[in-house]
Amino acid sequence: MMRRYNSFSQYASQRFGGKKIYKVNVDAGFTCPNRDGTLGFGGCVYCNNDSFRPEACKPALPIRQQIENGMEYLRRRYGAELFLAYFQPFTNTYAPVDTLQKYYREALEVPLVAGLAIGTRPDCVDSEKISLLQDIARTKFVLVEYGLQSIYDKSLRFINRGHDFSRFFEAVRATAGGEVEIGAHIIAGFPTETSEETLAMAGALSETGIRFLKIHQLQIVKGTKLANMFAQNPFHVFGYDEYVSFVVDFLERLSPEIVIQRLFATAPDDILIAPRWDSDRHRLLRDIEGELERRGSFQGEKFSAK
Repeated sequence: MMRRYNSFSQYASQRFGGKKIYKVNVDAGFTCPNRDGTLGFGGCVYCNNDSFRPEACKPALPIRQQIENGMEYLRRRYGAELFLAYFQPFTNTYAPVDTLQKYYREALEVPLVAGLAIGTRPDCVDSEKISLLQDIARTKFVLVEYGLQSIYDKSLRFINRGHDFSRFFEAVRATAGGEVEIGAHIIAGFPTETSEETLAMAGALSETGIRFLKIHQLQIVKGTKLANMFAQNPFHVFGYDEYVSFVVDFLERLSPEIVIQRLFATAPDDILIAPRWDSDRHRLLRDIEGELERRGSFQGEKFSAK
């Protein structure tokens, strides 16, 4: 089914010859510079990696075993045929380049792994690491996903991100020009931003040169500083219908060339505090698509390149 937005599933089908390709999560045991004391301690205020780490993805297991465990599940559940090894928890370029090369190569040696997706921070890459990724990308698919979260420095300070928006620009510029694909993650709904400011990120991101994007609603999960802040001074979080409308507004303002990897976050119910929508991902996707159809609209409908 052709969607009204540029979905990753459609992109992957075209890129990989119509085969079903899924990400399989890998936890290589990395940490983060604002957890280990390099920039600070405690990490971002919203961060609890249990909110997105699958059961099969445990750093105590060898990388190959994590991948094979995840592949077995994805084959059984979704009929997956090819896989991207997704280095997801924490910062997956935060190690010496020799260590990175060892881990990445180990993942690529697993049969049916067609490439890598690497979640990292824009302040944790350098020319040597980018050169390694570009070298791998000559023969394998490589996607670097830079956690940005917001284009507004006031929001980055609020979440204890440890870098500013200009650092993201620097990382994108340094990575561009080769075969490595570039993505970004953002979070919508910070109490530091107006709804107009959050929507304005669509146009700003469209001009950065990224090819892929993940959009998450702000979620309050247990075991985080944000949960304590929310308990002491509750702030507005998206309601279900409000978020559906926001996503469609955002997509309309986003370049149609950007591939959408994710439109919302899905923390487990046992750690999620807010927002609680009593809905599953399939209904949310249907309702976003339905709202686009109701408006007769598409991704990029209101986008105008500068």
